Amino acid sequence: MNGFTGQDFILGCSAIGAGLAMIAGIGPGIGQGIAAGHAAAAVGRNPGAKSDITSTMLLGQAVAETTGLYGFAVAAILMFLKPFS
Repeated sequence: MNGFTGQDFILGCSAIGAGLAMIAGIGPGIGQGIAAGHAAAAVGRNPGAKSDITSTMLLGQAVAETTGLYGFAVAAILMFLKPFS
């Protein structure tokens, strides 16, 4: 196999897995943008409820962001800690 070892295969698969794990950041980004847009529209319809709408939106965005953070953590582990080597 011309010097291609199992270790090289594992490191390559770790890099591919890290790239796939970073795709997890797409969903939260889109979801947070949609939530912010709907919150802005809601504040425009009812300015008196601005604080309630803003706090609910920020809580929802914080929960949604955890998915992206988990993906980043998995990618960092695969790239830098090399758990399979």
